[in-house]
Amino acid sequence: MKTWKFKKIALTSLTALAILASCSREDPDPKPDPKPVPEPPVTTITPDKVNDFVWKAMNSWYYWQKNVPELGDSKYATPNDYATFINGKSPDKLFYSLLFDYGTTDQFSWIENNNEIVSKAQYVAEEQSSTGLEIAVLGKGGGSANYVALVNYVIKDSSADKAGLKRGDVITKVNGQHLTGSNYSQLFGSSFSITRAAAASYDDKTGIISTTDGTESIAITKTMIEENPIAHYQVFKEAGKTIGYLVYNGFKIDYNDELNEQFAQMKRDGVTELILDLRYNGGGSLATALGLAQMINGSYTGQDYVFMDFNDKHNNYDGFDKLQDKISIYNVVDGHQEATGEIQQINSLSLSKIYALVSFQTASASELTVTSLKKFIDVEVIGYLTVGKFVGSHTLYDSPTSDFLNFDNRNKDHKWQLQPITFAYYNKDKDPYPTVKLGDGTVVPGILPSGANFISPFEWVGKVKEFGNPSDPELGRALEIITGNTNTAKTMRNRAILTNRDANRMHGKPLSAAKGLYITDVKKYLNK
Repeated sequence: MKTWKFKKIALTSLTALAILASCSREDPDPKPDPKPVPEPPVTTITPDKVNDFVWKAMNSWYYWQKNVPELGDSKYATPNDYATFINGKSPDKLFYSLLFDYGTTDQFSWIENNNEIVSKAQYVAEEQSSTGLEIAVLGKGGGSANYVALVNYVIKDSSADKAGLKRGDVITKVNGQHLTGSNYSQLFGSSFSITRAAAASYDDKTGIISTTDGTESIAITKTMIEENPIAHYQVFKEAGKTIGYLVYNGFKIDYNDELNEQFAQMKRDGVTELILDLRYNGGGSLATALGLAQMINGSYTGQDYVFMDFNDKHNNYDGFDKLQDKISIYNVVDGHQEATGEIQQINSLSLSKIYALVSFQTASASELTVTSLKKFIDVEVIGYLTVGKFVGSHTLYDSPTSDFLNFDNRNKDHKWQLQPITFAYYNKDKDPYPTVKLGDGTVVPGILPSGANFISPFEWVGKVKEFGNPSDPELGRALEIITGNTNTAKTMRNRAILTNRDANRMHGKPLSAAKGLYITDVKKYLNK
């Protein structure tokens, strides 16, 4: 009991001391406890809906996602940080800011709004709208700052076709001004005027293009047209051989039936040698590329043809695509490829060798055709160093519940869609993609024809005429090889030195506007 009283008294004394300590002469009256300072309200920033789609789709599928810090899974500490980053930019500017080493490693991804490609370089190209003018832009050389645009071909019924332009024409002016590195992009615009050269030639010894200006001014305008990728077919009967010459300018899945019929026609014509002109083919559908391989040979049904490698988030899609003896037929509905349900037996020529014409405008599915088909048959390549695009894509829609793959379930409040690089491809043996060491030591990707088969695009000037004319250097070289009527000394004299200087003098359609290699349906075409 004494102990208890002592503890109680001690506690009371301590309490009194505390009260006394708080009541000094300077502070005679105790102050009430201050009210707690309220926390500032949490500001919630709402992410822009379209930009949210752009970032999340890229975070999921972009092939180089792990190389882009801004696409990192843990990059943003709070939702507000994330919203602050993606807001304030237009969808296209956000998209291009997320690309890895844009313009060098990734030259190929693009974003569309209502079928209009919106690129960082301000090029605009609509999928179904074209002037019909397909060109190669070449620097004149010799210290000149001027360029010329050589007409590769003209699409039938286009504005350029109706204006009388034809393959082999040389354009020296756009909108009244001589072509330069700063204004040639106007040739890819919606409307412009051009002037053709009255005469043009190339000196292979000096590397200089010489022109004489014409006086005309031809108005060119984009119109809605549909281009058939089968631009030309011709049969040569020489040296006891039946030689088919096919100019194929795009792996367009909605022309699978026309391509299959073209090979049926070649079978009826008794074609035993094939010159496949891919010089102006920037790529297209993987399904069509698989079909073309079978149309050429057809003996390897069921075998691995191409290996697809996706980013770490989608390794379940990695794997081989196999050659099939049938091909699905597609139509384009509202800008979207849709299967008709028709499946055709592939018409095959059973060839053991082909001659592929390539150029600095040959890319993607065209390069796949060369590198993958070489594992089965002999492919003799003629022309110039190719683009080196050994990657591909598939369209991403604003349909997050299906991991951005479903067109039908997309958000229809806007018409933005993405076409970023989502995979790399390899041949059946997974060989590293081919590279080339230029004369200045630079190493670049691409397929380079060797020996007498190397022909510079500058040689086209003054020589190429309508498709099928043997004055065309590459076509002429293929015919020489097939018939045995070779003139190697002449071809070797025309051979240019492959350097960065030459590459910098060559330009084609902006890469952001090219289709490249794409997959229409990831789940279907990767055999998963």
